[in-house]
Amino acid sequence: MTLWLDPPAWPAHGTLWSHLVSDSSLHELRAFARAQGVRDRAFDLDHYDVPADLHDALVAAGAVPVTGGELSRRLAGSVLRVPGWERRRASRDALLARWARLWDPSATDGAAGVDPVGQDLVDRWREPHRVYHSRLHLADSLDSLGLLVADGAPGDAWHAAVALWFHDAVHDGDAGRDEERSAELVGALLGPLAGRARPAGRALGLTEDDVAEVARLVLVTTDHAPAPHDASGSLVSDADLAVLGADPSRYARYAAQVRAEYGHVPDDAFRSGRAAVLDQLAGLPHLYRSPAAAGRWGEAARRNLRAERDGLDAGR
Repeated sequence: MTLWLDPPAWPAHGTLWSHLVSDSSLHELRAFARAQGVRDRAFDLDHYDVPADLHDALVAAGAVPVTGGELSRRLAGSVLRVPGWERRRASRDALLARWARLWDPSATDGAAGVDPVGQDLVDRWREPHRVYHSRLHLADSLDSLGLLVADGAPGDAWHAAVALWFHDAVHDGDAGRDEERSAELVGALLGPLAGRARPAGRALGLTEDDVAEVARLVLVTTDHAPAPHDASGSLVSDADLAVLGADPSRYARYAAQVRAEYGHVPDDAFRSGRAAVLDQLAGLPHLYRSPAAAGRWGEAARRNLRAERDGLDAGR
């Protein structure tokens, strides 16, 4: 693997900045950056922003200096690049606007509480240790929910959307417990808004039953096995897993992001753990529960899961 570094030419915060990228492995990129003292918060979806005073040290450590144009071409030719339209869709402002659209702006009694909840959630999705479970995943899952609703998939779209906002709001890499803590966060953040805030398009305000339903839907993402007649649970589970049915290059980026996010796990342990996850997903009787999701992503998802599983076996 080669790491590429362009000249410090981007002014911000009283200095000039370079970009550090890989065209093949986010895992190796993150490991290199951490070893050289570059903080996780400097990672911006597909590259690190590094200040001018680190440029020479990074080159001495093995990064290859190239022009800005060459670095852009190398990143653009890889599956790791996050294009501008995805960045804009997952920006803080864009996500906060989506959160605001879930609520009736005329419900002024709850406005003071609704906005801070959205800001808190966006900040959680932007935590620097995240690589896959980031603001991109939040935007992707909300977009996928919109596709399913447009296709006529049944279920309560409002509850499903709010559940997706919360479903990885706590993400410390502790499977099962992360989902439990995310569900608990629903009560902590939305519970005080019951009777004050009002969902958009609804005459009545947020109820305790709404809060409980959102928390329940968050827990569906623990095993992605909603009950057969749980239409809203199917919406949440299917939207969360939509990336599995992406085109091969997008799926490859997803797999690279997952490996980087668990970069602290040794290769052998990661392969074993990841294989177990892939086997669990491939072993589900119905990976996608709604006919709309199965039609959109089912066949591609099976191919992607098999290809990644084969790649893990080949890497042993």
